[in-house]
Amino acid sequence: MVDGGGRMSDRRLQAVRGMNDLLPDELPWWQLVERTARELFADYGYQEMRVPLVERTELFSRSIGEHTDIVEKEMYTFEDRGGDLLSLRPEATAGLVRAAIEHGLLHNQKQRLWTAGAMFRHERPQAGRYRQFHQIDCEAFGFEGPDIDAELIQMSARLWRRLGIRDVRLRVNSLGTPESRRAYRARLVEYFGQHRATLDADSLRRLESNPLRILDSRNPALAEVIGRAPVLTEHLDPDSRGHFERFCGLLEACGVPYEVDPRLVRGLDYYSRTVFEWSTQALGAQDAVCSGGRYDGLVAQLGGEPTPAIGWALGIERLVALLQAAGGPAPGAAPGVYMVLAGERAEREGLALAERLRDALPGAGVQVNMGGGSFKSQLKRADRSGAAVAVVIGDDEAARGVAAIKPLRSDAGQQECGIAGLAERLAELLRRN
Repeated sequence: MVDGGGRMSDRRLQAVRGMNDLLPDELPWWQLVERTARELFADYGYQEMRVPLVERTELFSRSIGEHTDIVEKEMYTFEDRGGDLLSLRPEATAGLVRAAIEHGLLHNQKQRLWTAGAMFRHERPQAGRYRQFHQIDCEAFGFEGPDIDAELIQMSARLWRRLGIRDVRLRVNSLGTPESRRAYRARLVEYFGQHRATLDADSLRRLESNPLRILDSRNPALAEVIGRAPVLTEHLDPDSRGHFERFCGLLEACGVPYEVDPRLVRGLDYYSRTVFEWSTQALGAQDAVCSGGRYDGLVAQLGGEPTPAIGWALGIERLVALLQAAGGPAPGAAPGVYMVLAGERAEREGLALAERLRDALPGAGVQVNMGGGSFKSQLKRADRSGAAVAVVIGDDEAARGVAAIKPLRSDAGQQECGIAGLAERLAELLRRN
């Protein structure tokens, strides 16, 4: 390896800090989450979109807000060879809105869309918070009433049920219209300005640029002064109050438990009216699992026609950690059948047989031993593979047109079966498992 001075370097190459490799034993959890979400979105009529990892920096400064921590401190931003200022996407909503406007998807249309993939923020890496992280994101455009707000909550609640996740709670709030929010912002600036001596450096910086984010502070020394701050729900305009009350009524009608948290604000400037967050106590400090809300002004802000919109995003890393913390078995990634082949004729005929079994048993998974080895060593590999059944064929069995079937996850004994009836017998054994 050559270093910057042209000298050979023996420095060991490693992944960039905060950007993690996903190893084979971890991916079944990810695939379970992604597969379940994909099926869920189809059930509710949401269509998939895919947008670039890199966008013009202006997109995020105009949507997220120039004075947010994300834009000020966390984005990966660079100038390309053409002189354009570009950024790795720190979230998905802005890119989806840009794409929907650019391709005319919102012109006299309503849309239910979703996407998934990697996001990037230069944060201090810690458990549940990484510099490259992955989200599943769904958005609905063109729906003004609170019914779509409730549907998005229903959809996320159903996702928890399908994944078997129980230790989550839902908090909701309303940020009102931009006008009522500006009035509330002025009240906050006045209030926190009277307590400057109590505020930490981060809150002092936010006081002029984004005072609502002070309410998000985790500094225990600020808990008392934040607890006495004006409450946003007391300053809502009548339309936003009515929208929020109808939204809460729909959640109750659907049987979705929730609590109103007047301190819940979202860190991105584009939010208005309904905001919500699913959180858990099972993951320590990084407790948010899924968050979202309305952003009725964003489409127009980015150059489109005024369009009501709402969405949520969930962090896949945190959801996987929550599944693993529950202590259940890993999702099935093991093959159903492992073929043990010993002998030249067994190997030749076994490879062809494996292809026929894959045709007859779609989705079951048929893995063939490679690299030879004794029956004993191959059976050890079969057991380590997690397969339910081993199919054992030596040259003698191949000559007689039979195979030995050895269940690996039960006490049932080994049995011999003719090749012609092997697929049917394996299907029966796999159904029992």
